[in-house]
Amino acid sequence: MASKEQKQLETQLWGLGVAEGVVAILAGLALLLWPVASVVVIVSLFAVFVLVWGIVELVKSLLSIGRVSTWWLQFIFSLLVMALGVYLLRNLHISIAAFILLIGFTFISRGIIDLLVGFFSKDNEVRDNRGLFIIMGVLGLVSGVAVLVYPVATGLAFIWVAGLYAILIGSLTLVLSGKTQPAR
Repeated sequence: MASKEQKQLETQLWGLGVAEGVVAILAGLALLLWPVASVVVIVSLFAVFVLVWGIVELVKSLLSIGRVSTWWLQFIFSLLVMALGVYLLRNLHISIAAFILLIGFTFISRGIIDLLVGFFSKDNEVRDNRGLFIIMGVLGLVSGVAVLVYPVATGLAFIWVAGLYAILIGSLTLVLSGKTQPAR
């Protein structure tokens, strides 16, 4: 019989799997229903994140003067990151292209990981659902390659691929979570 802590962990992991699936499905629906607005919001948030990152690094570098001998490297880095954030905010079209490439590489990475887990994992829950992991891996690879081969020309198609991918992965994640629901 599993300990109380083990049951709690299983419940938390199951809950995280359900949450991941639901969020992925909602993100996919947002991308499909509001494609332009979704991409502009996501890319703008990324650019703001980069700008804030630079500001935080600037403050950290200034606070390190006299305490860290390489404070000036962090200072230079922070200025470059802040400049990048401002540039991305002022040139969203470049930000969108870079963002699309990052998404393509992310899909491919996730696909490779899912395939490796599907083919090589010895865990019981993976063995019982090996086919789903392999399907998720193939979907990730196909989606990622499609995005990387046509990063600009696929504009709207990229959004649809990302939206459909998110809905499919979210649905498969919910299926896997349902199969691994902890005993009560």
